[in-house]
Amino acid sequence: MAISVKHVGHVVLKVRDLDRAAVFYRDVLGLKEVARYRSNMAFFSAGANHHDLAVLALGPNARPAPRDAVGLYHVALKIGDHLDDLRAAKAHLEAHRVPIRGTSDHRVSQSIYCEDPDGNMIE
Repeated sequence: MAISVKHVGHVVLKVRDLDRAAVFYRDVLGLKEVARYRSNMAFFSAGANHHDLAVLALGPNARPAPRDAVGLYHVALKIGDHLDDLRAAKAHLEAHRVPIRGTSDHRVSQSIYCEDPDGNMIE
């Protein structure tokens, strides 16, 4: 019998500073912070699930992941169904001084790429 995955349950990203990451995911990206665990994890929801994304704080001396290493490339978050949604998101990111790393038309979707404060790529 094969496993039948229904959807992705959640993603956990490693960060240096829990509060700094929470500001980004909660206040800039608009995810709802739903819980904290101990002093090093925060959980965020897009609305349908208890949490869709979590961050795990490793501390200020955590080394960045090398760009040429195997591992997570980016996390894609859906924000709407229209180009106007994407344009508004781009303006919002720019207003919060989040550098845009690129944009792309994938034919099946259009994307904006940025990084969280720890360099985790967000589409």
